[in-house]
Amino acid sequence: MDTAPVFHDAFYQFVSIADVDGTAATLRELTTALTGVLLVASEGINGTLAGTVAALDAFHGALAHDPRLDGRFRGIAVKRSPCVTPPFQRMKVHSRPEILPLGVDGVNAVGHTGLQVSPAQWRALLDDPNFVVIDNRNHFEVRLGRFRNAVDPQVHNFRDFPAYIEAQLPIWQAEGKQVAMYCTGGIRCEKTSAWLHERGVPVLQLAGGILNYFAQMSDAERDWSGECFVFDNRIALDTQLRETGTTAEQVYAGDPNEAWRLRRAQQLARAARRDEDEAPASGARPPLT
Repeated sequence: MDTAPVFHDAFYQFVSIADVDGTAATLRELTTALTGVLLVASEGINGTLAGTVAALDAFHGALAHDPRLDGRFRGIAVKRSPCVTPPFQRMKVHSRPEILPLGVDGVNAVGHTGLQVSPAQWRALLDDPNFVVIDNRNHFEVRLGRFRNAVDPQVHNFRDFPAYIEAQLPIWQAEGKQVAMYCTGGIRCEKTSAWLHERGVPVLQLAGGILNYFAQMSDAERDWSGECFVFDNRIALDTQLRETGTTAEQVYAGDPNEAWRLRRAQQLARAARRDEDEAPASGARPPLT
């Protein structure tokens, strides 16, 4: 039985992919030693994987250099964090129309992103009165933890975010405010900023998201209150990227808008326990979405 420590890698890249099914097939071959979810679409890839350091590093090496992938994923940024609870149960690679649906047709996020702000620059921006800092996550995530001075749009699905922006943007523009936003790993901000870029609205976004901020800023608790929700079996991390004891019931309970998420989390937890009873080394369950 492999007792090597398990780590979680989160990554994405908006890049044009002509052969989505072929790329997905290649990625299935390259992820046999891992667990997690990897989405492939014509606009790029979005992955959350878990495994040993050796297995993860081997995958990223193949992702960059396998000739079937034509080098399109070289230089992809990875956010890595340690695991106590195995994040996933099995490995799934899926072809999708989009790696992240915004709910707006025709958004091209390939090469149309906001201005990336480093963690050190972000710290200063949080106190700049010329900026409105938007938390580009679901309300239950914001409730668990957020950056100081950040605005909670109180949306319950990423597809609801454009309506919030549409309603608030004229107000911010009238006040002379610039827009800055952040999310867990950066992908939600990148898709949103692509949409706003097409509308002529500049956006600043935290490079690498919350996870990168925690990794780069040893005193991140100066700017962050609470925990960071993650869509896998670990549930939440602190500012040192350590798994906390927070449960799905604590995250979702009491909010009728999230009752379906709680039911799903409980169902997956029961399935994971059954799998552990039948095969103790089988790994972790699929991530929450």
